Amino acid sequence: MTAVPPGPSTAPSSKRDAVVRALMDLAASKDWHEIEIADIAKAAGVSLAEFRELFPSKGAILGAFSRMIDLKVLEGTFDDLAGEPARERIFDVMMRRIDALTPYKAALRRMTRDLQFDLPALAALNQVGLNSQRFMLAAANISTEGRLGHLKLQGANLVFGNTLRVWLRDDDPALAKTMARLDRELRRGEGLLEQAEDLRRLTAPFRAFGRAFMEQRSPSQKTTASENGETRDPAAAI
Repeated sequence: MTAVPPGPSTAPSSKRDAVVRALMDLAASKDWHEIEIADIAKAAGVSLAEFRELFPSKGAILGAFSRMIDLKVLEGTFDDLAGEPARERIFDVMMRRIDALTPYKAALRRMTRDLQFDLPALAALNQVGLNSQRFMLAAANISTEGRLGHLKLQGANLVFGNTLRVWLRDDDPALAKTMARLDRELRRGEGLLEQAEDLRRLTAPFRAFGRAFMEQRSPSQKTTASENGETRDPAAAI
């Protein structure tokens, strides 16, 4: 008998999706710290061995969930935003992200409550958020390169996080409070970014002086780190 190739339901990507959805389903009805990996595996229909191959922890599943939401947003078209001001483009993309999160609102509400004082988890989720916002800003045709790139990413992450907290309590189908908060956060962020750009221009002469001073260091000073075996690829931090 010819072996039948595994169907889509047994593909690794499908199993990953099943685990992600199982966690979000469980999180809608159970506290975060009550959810065991065995519970997730059982709900997803995978063995613990398969679970281990797919994810190292519950937190890693949240990272996969965030990427899943990224893809849902990015699969849309953004041609209609081309002629809009930057703030309107970002507003539209962030609202699309909220729309993609809507089926998981109950789970996100519980998780936000359970993890609000877990500092290591919040730090990890901040990094996940930064990665997502890099693509959200790209969809809005906002550059995240250059000296202010990281500030834009962190600012977008903060804007979305503050808006998300309002959305989690906003049961109005029109989401008036959510949209009002997002607009307010974006206007404030826009003002802070303009101040940062002004500060960067004002301090440009001092930065140039500092670079010139560093270039005058002796060769022995320049090679000290290398001799100590402490140099590393700067790209590793990106």
